[in-house]
Amino acid sequence: MSDAKIDSIRSSRENVRAVKEDLDDIRGAVRRGDFGIERRDAEIAAARTVIDAVNAPAELRDNLALFLRLVRKVLSEYDEDLRRSFDTLLVNAIAAGPDDASARIEELRVSEKGSPAGFVASIAAAIDSARTADAEKRSLNSFLQFVSKIDDLSVEKSTLLMRAFVTYFHLANLCEENYRVQSLRAREAAVPTTAAENPINDITVAYRQLIEECGEETARLCLKRLEFHPVFTAHPTEARRKTIEKRIRTISELLDERSQLGGIARLENERRMLEEIDALFRTSPIAHKKPTPIEEADTILNLFDTTLFEMIPSVYRRFDDWELGDAAGTVPPVCPPFFHPGSWIGSDRDGNPNVTARVSRKVAEKYRVHVLDALARATHDISRSLTLDGISTPPSDELAQLWSHQTEMSETLSSHAFDKAGSELHRATMRVISDRLNATIKRNSDLMYQNAEEYIADLRIVQDSLAKAGAVRAAYGPMQKIIWQAQTFGFHLVEMEFRQHSLVHTRALEDILEHGRAGEKGELDRMTHEVMDTFRAIGSIQRKNGINAARRYIISFTRSAEDVENVYKLARLSFSHEEDAPVLDVIPLFEQIEDLENAVTIMEKVIQLPDVQRRLAQTGRRLEVMLGYSDSSKDAGPTSATLVLHAAQAALAEWAEKNDIDLVLMHGRGGAVGRGGGPANRAVLSQPKGSVNCRFKLTEQGEVIFARYGDPTLACRHVESVAGATLLQSAPSVEHVNTDMTIKYASLAKELDHASQERFHTLLDTKGFAEWFSVVTPLTEIGLLPIGSRPAKRGLGAKSLDDLRAIPWIFSWSQARINLAAWYGLGTACEAIGDLGRLRAAYKEWPLFTTFIDNIEMSLAKVDTRIARLYLSLGDQAELSEMVLSEMALTRKWVLAITGNKWPLENRRVLGPVIRLRLPFVNVLSVTQVHALSELRIHKESLTPEERERFIYLILCTVSGVAAGLQNTG
Repeated sequence: MSDAKIDSIRSSRENVRAVKEDLDDIRGAVRRGDFGIERRDAEIAAARTVIDAVNAPAELRDNLALFLRLVRKVLSEYDEDLRRSFDTLLVNAIAAGPDDASARIEELRVSEKGSPAGFVASIAAAIDSARTADAEKRSLNSFLQFVSKIDDLSVEKSTLLMRAFVTYFHLANLCEENYRVQSLRAREAAVPTTAAENPINDITVAYRQLIEECGEETARLCLKRLEFHPVFTAHPTEARRKTIEKRIRTISELLDERSQLGGIARLENERRMLEEIDALFRTSPIAHKKPTPIEEADTILNLFDTTLFEMIPSVYRRFDDWELGDAAGTVPPVCPPFFHPGSWIGSDRDGNPNVTARVSRKVAEKYRVHVLDALARATHDISRSLTLDGISTPPSDELAQLWSHQTEMSETLSSHAFDKAGSELHRATMRVISDRLNATIKRNSDLMYQNAEEYIADLRIVQDSLAKAGAVRAAYGPMQKIIWQAQTFGFHLVEMEFRQHSLVHTRALEDILEHGRAGEKGELDRMTHEVMDTFRAIGSIQRKNGINAARRYIISFTRSAEDVENVYKLARLSFSHEEDAPVLDVIPLFEQIEDLENAVTIMEKVIQLPDVQRRLAQTGRRLEVMLGYSDSSKDAGPTSATLVLHAAQAALAEWAEKNDIDLVLMHGRGGAVGRGGGPANRAVLSQPKGSVNCRFKLTEQGEVIFARYGDPTLACRHVESVAGATLLQSAPSVEHVNTDMTIKYASLAKELDHASQERFHTLLDTKGFAEWFSVVTPLTEIGLLPIGSRPAKRGLGAKSLDDLRAIPWIFSWSQARINLAAWYGLGTACEAIGDLGRLRAAYKEWPLFTTFIDNIEMSLAKVDTRIARLYLSLGDQAELSEMVLSEMALTRKWVLAITGNKWPLENRRVLGPVIRLRLPFVNVLSVTQVHALSELRIHKESLTPEERERFIYLILCTVSGVAAGLQNTG
């Protein structure tokens, strides 16, 4: 056994011993009636008793206990009776135990006075009563009593309590984020910085493995091709208000600084935390209205300001630090600007009538002004630091020419700059460059830059001049940073991608054919006008922000090459002169199973289109294809969707190689497992040979955006992790494993596909399923959440589940603690195979299957059969309920057997315990939600409008809380 393992075991034993000693002290105090201890100390003990019941890392437990104590203090100040109710529900939820625990614990009541010591005693006794002979019976009994207590609460009191639990979940998420940040910092601090040592940087690790396997020349070519292209979307899966996010960020900063404080400063830190937590509790978790698409764009601006603008060049620099060692920052960089952010916000009009051409123009302008302002300020800051005079750092001839050009362009700007800089010509030149960026914001035609390339060219002249004069640290330090920022964000900040349904294009062309391009033969339909104006908006954006700002156009539900051709036709018809049409890369999106299976056949015809051939010639035969994870999963179930998507990628990669196509696959993934969610780096490494090719593009949305990019340290880690995996996926060793194991387990894949899809369709095809689904989940109520400008339905005329978007489909099952969209059908498929040894071998050897099973296990960890039964009881179809519950049990049985775990995520040192720690808190919200749904469903006719409104608000509060607690939406 390794020393690290022994130390880990020893540490765990010490933690357990410390917890037992604390509990003994608490029990002794309770027996003696010694309640004279300070109330604050008792509250600390109460919080610790809850948290220490789970074997999570000590630092994480400390912060979780801190926030539980502070939430209870805020509640005490608000209403002592409310705090007692909070304690009661928590103790009862803990007593009810996790649905899968082998050790059951009985329900205990908090003492009538509700003192902190009484709370401690109740929890200590609940934990201590585990592993009794009648534990399972007691646990079920406790759960029923726990449900009964929630049923007895008034709507008003339930609402306040739910807001308290929602508050705690936001804080718990912060604790986990803080723990991850501190762990990353500790890991990095422990690693030597010399290039000879094993690096911690994932990109460096991947690059060195490529060198080892392929040689330096091939590795350099791969690095040069490297692209990570996250596309931020406005899909409504982030259930948090923006005002809530701001408070959470403030508390996060306070928590981060807390560990470095002591004495009165630490007390002041806690006072400020209480101030923010109190405000968090008193702020409604539900926004007053849905955001507009223009307001949704603020998500991108906030990310840019908070993390991306400063973090991305630091990612590039960190790679250079490892590769170049002491030379880093004194020589030209090795790392290419591989990060290319995209966005659907303000440009995705598929089923969203709120996104118009006018909106797209406004959003693009927000992006343009914001990034230019940031570049102007950064450029000005560099100019102030370049106090290098002409004696120590003589300017190059090229710089002198640039200065002359600037003087000719504007004597006012150049003389003002010279007055400030004197003989410091590098400084003066940079000041004029900064002023020209400000002129670009105002669209001053005499002074503005026409595009980002012109701006970067001027920066290069300054950089080269500094380098020639020997000021290499200035040249490849701050100057390289601003060049990296300009290369990454351009004058557009994000590359806007437009999306529309293929049917809309077909109808628009039919309308034009009937009425003429300008409506000469009659009035054109409003939608046709909007489609044509969209292409005009794209042209306008390209002229102002650059071609890359808006050249991609995605076609939802692509069924044929004609769907691609239609877009090019409409683009030309939208302008009086065809040459005015914008540059377009039209991207087919294959979403449903049949379309994915036919993708290669369709693409064969697509590349024969004259418009596509012209574009291929211009781009070096680069071509993008998008794959939809959401609708394919809703179409055939998660198992079949995973396998069909994998097969489609392999087929498209093989087709691209035969046709000399530089293929880029875009993955329309969501945050939830049912939408292709899960760790992105592992997903990359499990892709088929040739399907990544050093370029990875995916959608990032909802809570995933905040979780991955909200904190600079975690964002840096995420980008490095995905970029490293994108590089490593091209290593022969990785390609061979993916290829060989896909071939080896091809027959297994077919069996899994057939059995799981049949089971999934049996469920969905059962008569009355759609209506039943809307009754047993909060589907209707989720549609009332003001969390996005996009409707839950496409509105193209469908009247069944086909009309429902994948996000509310997955979100609803998640809220009902069933997560059906992530696992349904897998249990039946495994049972049909019946060979555990074969399935375990596949789990061990086949990366795709490993990732799939691990993601499902994570999803099952958040499932609760008892609560699921409460939701399913809202419907009146026992047959459907039994199908869901039996498949849940079967899937759980097989997943645990395959992974070898006793309970989901047992082998995950942090994630497993943390999720189990959350469940009692989530259960309070879930039971409250199902109770309120029951009132709405059963007493709908007898409720007054005011009563109905109160129940709906309560449900929406619990939806927000469950989403925060499970960290799953869509």
